[in-house]
Amino acid sequence: MKGKISARRVGMTLFGVILAAISVGFFKTANFGVDPFQSLAMGLWSKIGMWTGYGTFYLLLNLLILLVDFILDRHYIGLATFINMFLVGYIVDASTQVLKILTPQPGIITRIIFMVIGIVAMCFASAFYYTSDLGVSTYDAIPLFLAKKGIGKFRYIRIISDMICVAVGFGCGVTIGIGTIITAFFMGPLIDVFNVHCAQPFLKAKEENNR
Repeated sequence: MKGKISARRVGMTLFGVILAAISVGFFKTANFGVDPFQSLAMGLWSKIGMWTGYGTFYLLLNLLILLVDFILDRHYIGLATFINMFLVGYIVDASTQVLKILTPQPGIITRIIFMVIGIVAMCFASAFYYTSDLGVSTYDAIPLFLAKKGIGKFRYIRIISDMICVAVGFGCGVTIGIGTIITAFFMGPLIDVFNVHCAQPFLKAKEENNR
């Protein structure tokens, strides 16, 4: 059963999805590699989707994964899923363009700072829209489903699924940098940390105040 829709949960969902998309712009500008799922999406786009823009291809890829999610467990399909599908690709494009205008030739220090911002922002954002319980991205639903079935802890399943995405992206020619490797191994655990210490207390405090 998904969480009851409330202004706080919807706000957490929008905040999480939009911040996650902006964080990808930082990843791309840092040029140390993108997060694992974007690695997969960009790799496939470069091979079979160049006939359209990345935002549109990202939407089509998510529609395909959505079919898998419906078969596995519809619980994780909700508002956040569709916001993610229809907005993320375009926000990634926009945030990347803005950062390129602001920092047309970023130095190594700026790139490192952007990479750290991207990693932290992505994990912080993911924790918020997971906790809002109004659905997650089509990709995120798969490791959550497997963890729910007792196959393993979420953090370890997420590491495995991320490594698969990295392998596919690399095979398609996507740059695999230190940012990609860090997110593949540490994104799951860091999301757990932000979930427990930030997102869950934030939601719980508000809902207790409304009683």
